[in-house]
Amino acid sequence: MKIDHSLPLEYQTEENSNRVLGFWLFLGAEIVLFSTLFAVYFTLWNRTGSGPDGREIFELAPVLAETFLLLTSSFTCGLAVHSMRLGLKKPFMVFFLITLVLGLAFLGVEIFEFVTYVGEGATMQTSAFLSSLFVLLGTHGAHVALGLLWGGGLAIQIAREGFNHGTANKAFIFSLYWHFLDVVWIFIFSFVYLKGLM
Repeated sequence: MKIDHSLPLEYQTEENSNRVLGFWLFLGAEIVLFSTLFAVYFTLWNRTGSGPDGREIFELAPVLAETFLLLTSSFTCGLAVHSMRLGLKKPFMVFFLITLVLGLAFLGVEIFEFVTYVGEGATMQTSAFLSSLFVLLGTHGAHVALGLLWGGGLAIQIAREGFNHGTANKAFIFSLYWHFLDVVWIFIFSFVYLKGLM
């Protein structure tokens, strides 16, 4: 195994570089998935039937809370990767666990939001608009939940093994995934919630 010590730990082997490239290709497929979901939503956003539209169900406070939680978690995830590159395990674990806690809080607010919608009679069966909304938000939320499970397992592995070529590569790939979810959320915040509130 050829090691290039001039590169960050997560890129030092050819296998690790190939894994990062493979994950970028996976994110390309994820972009296609979310693009399709956004296209469906934008096609159906005014198909409310007898149900409510965005102005009637969206509330700014939970959306701002979700945005703050997820964007802050992206920042702490970046700090965790920076700590990893400096070989600082304890700061990495602190920042990484903060990232996961913020992600969990985001998911909690989103679930509360869904329960509120359903309590107001805004369900997937109410209209095409709500159906497309629930699918888009639910798909993003499912990705966050998957990320939390993945991150939890990764935190345990790094706590046991420390940083090596394998764990550093996994942590970096996780950070790509987490930042991707943040980018998707920025689009949701801008083009679903803000547009819907107008």
